[in-house]
Amino acid sequence: MSFQAYLDNIEKKTGLTPRQFVDLATEQGFGPGTKSAPIVAWLKADYGLGQGHAMALVHVITKGPKISTKHVGTDGAHSDATDTLWLDGAATNPNG
Repeated sequence: MSFQAYLDNIEKKTGLTPRQFVDLATEQGFGPGTKSAPIVAWLKADYGLGQGHAMALVHVITKGPKISTKHVGTDGAHSDATDTLWLDGAATNPNG
């Protein structure tokens, strides 16, 4: 599953876009420099997310939308279209 697909699945499950999660995380005091454990615990407790989906959000909360180009444009299961994740909702994603 691509990184973007993780984010899209989170939106389907919760009704919240990744951008909304970043904003909610900021309200909780989470952001760059925050360790993953408290963010994961919050996402699991409040939104019922599993470890993998929570870790995808940890990345965008703490590091922003840029990802490694390692899988961009590859044929593998983890291939993403670009090195920048779309945070504003699957329905408006120009890449998908």
